[in-house]
Amino acid sequence: MDDLEAIRQKRLAELQQQQSSPQNDAQAAYQQEQAQAERDEQVKAVLRQVMTPEARERLTRLRLSRKELVEQLESQLVMLAQNGRLQTKIDDEKLKVLLTQMQPQKRQTSITRM
Repeated sequence: MDDLEAIRQKRLAELQQQQSSPQNDAQAAYQQEQAQAERDEQVKAVLRQVMTPEARERLTRLRLSRKELVEQLESQLVMLAQNGRLQTKIDDEKLKVLLTQMQPQKRQTSITRM
């Protein structure tokens, strides 16, 4: 009978742990969301300091179609700002230049007819 009771106690402990696990998962997910939101706010604050309103507006519009490119550019701008390598604000024209430099070069194909 002791073996049966030990198995029951072990199974009861496993079930209790499984029931508390979803709460821990939900809490961990909530904490991750909070941390991500905090990082996003920090990035926005840095971008407000280093970019003109027109450049930020262009970046916002571009995010709709080229999200990965915008995220890459934002991370580079934040890194440059944190290292103190940006002396002036990024205006719309400078942003256009940066975006063209970041886009992969397309191969020019030409068709010649004989």
